[in-house]
Amino acid sequence: MRTSLFLFAVFFFLAPARSGFFDEKCFKLKGKCIESCQINEELIGFCQKSLKCCVALQPCGVNKEGS
Repeated sequence: MRTSLFLFAVFFFLAPARSGFFDEKCFKLKGKCIESCQINEELIGFCQKSLKCCVALQPCGVNKEGS
């Protein structure tokens, strides 16, 4: 009984820390946590509270010089 109570307490207190880690990782990848991604965004992971981490797609084959 003590073991199960201990494990419950550990998981209960670690769950918010783990979720916050994914939010921070999303923001460092220049993403945003929202309910659904736009057409020009790509889903790269999940944040807390069932939100999706979305990052804007980079257009391929476009040079900065315009050639």
